[in-house]
Amino acid sequence: MSLNYIKNFYEGCVKPPTVIGQFHTLFFGSVRMFFLGVLGFAVYGNEALHFSCDPDKREINLFCYNQFRPITPQVFWALQLVLVLLPGAIFHLYAACKSINQECILQKPAYTVIYILSVLLRISLEVLAFWLQIHLFGFQVKPIYLCDTELLGKKPNILKCMVPEHFEKTIFLIAMYTFTVITMVLCIAEVFEIIFRRSCFLFKR
Repeated sequence: MSLNYIKNFYEGCVKPPTVIGQFHTLFFGSVRMFFLGVLGFAVYGNEALHFSCDPDKREINLFCYNQFRPITPQVFWALQLVLVLLPGAIFHLYAACKSINQECILQKPAYTVIYILSVLLRISLEVLAFWLQIHLFGFQVKPIYLCDTELLGKKPNILKCMVPEHFEKTIFLIAMYTFTVITMVLCIAEVFEIIFRRSCFLFKR
């Protein structure tokens, strides 16, 4: 149902002027969103409920979980998807309002430059998200988290907390890193395809 909605929405918009761009849109819109929406909820949905420390008290568990997760991965990746989609969405909305088709984007220098800038902005946002993901989550989820409870006035100050399903979360992290790298590669390839097709158009004139 959700994939049909994405497909119908995609067909109603101005399509990217390149083959790589169209593949990127479908890959981004279907595979990445489906992976995050379905599997992300299955892996991270009940993490806060199963996160437990020693001693196992609700206020300590909540405090340590907030320290362990300043932002939940689902929220971070959802924001990443929205921000990365935004430059392309704004451009295609503008193109739809002005009745700009795929050929116009490649043939008119102003539209070509604006489109390339939107792709470069997309790449920059992906790089920023990649760096933030490393800073926030790292590459591995460890089974034990050492929580500093000094602000709670608890003794001992360092408590051991159990992270549920840490191995599944590590696999999911690596998958999300992989998706980010794939989309960056596709965006870079799209820029080269635009330049190549624009050059071919100029030589044919």
